Amino acid sequence: MSNIQLIIEERAADIGNFLVGRLLPFRQKRAVGPFVFIDHMGPAKLSDHQNLDVGPHPHIGLSTLTYLFEGAIMHRDSIGSMVEIQPGAVNWMTSGKGVVHSERTPEYLRHSEKSLHGLQIWVALPKELEEMEPSFTHIEANEIPEWTENGVHYKLVAGEAFGKKSPVPVYSPLYFLEIKTKEAATISIGDQLFGESALYILEGSIKEGEETFGPKQILIAKNTELCSFEMAENSTVYIFGGEAFPEERFIFWNFVSSRKERIEEAKKAWTEQTFPKIEGETGFVPLPEPKF
Repeated sequence: MSNIQLIIEERAADIGNFLVGRLLPFRQKRAVGPFVFIDHMGPAKLSDHQNLDVGPHPHIGLSTLTYLFEGAIMHRDSIGSMVEIQPGAVNWMTSGKGVVHSERTPEYLRHSEKSLHGLQIWVALPKELEEMEPSFTHIEANEIPEWTENGVHYKLVAGEAFGKKSPVPVYSPLYFLEIKTKEAATISIGDQLFGESALYILEGSIKEGEETFGPKQILIAKNTELCSFEMAENSTVYIFGGEAFPEERFIFWNFVSSRKERIEEAKKAWTEQTFPKIEGETGFVPLPEPKF
């Protein structure tokens, strides 16, 4: 019997001047544990006059996790952070009561050809921490726990699993795990997972039961304890999940909250431009029109 509850196909989404593949939320599954949003950026080849330019935009009620496979992004925020993220590192920004940030191609790459490929993830905050002070943490690639077992390479990007703990400062029980193979392998890790769990196939394929699944699919598990599958050679998957919150999370644009009225307050504050500002940045991404 298959352990797959739901299969989600990556869908194209426009974030302004860049197309991404949206994985969560999905109409049949709004969250997996505390994970409420996942975008797959690229892979994209950008010419000497094409750049990533996501101007100042706000967040509340969540932490953002940026993880790159290729390329570089310059992060600036209203806390005063200015950090370039490169492949394998983690940018972890907690918005709490409100933060503004921008994401752009670094200046030294803006007039040359470059690539961009990675994941951008939102993790909802526990209800009691939704209005905490904003913060930002950058974790270098060599600080992320990684190990090889039976020829399979594992990396614990965030959270806790396998008796290990990532230095990313998460606020609820969760895990975000990278698994890579060079040779075909059977993965059986159900005893290491908890809560809700999902698997995203970046490259290669996996086989679960009699079914084979390829890139750009998310598989939602019925039961984490039964998490067992076969990975083909040269495959990469990401397993993410954790304990779900008892309260529903509402999402509008970049705002996440357990209270609809809080989102309305944030919309008003952004329209009136009373959010904190980013030093050295001008302009802002306008509040989108509601979709009916």
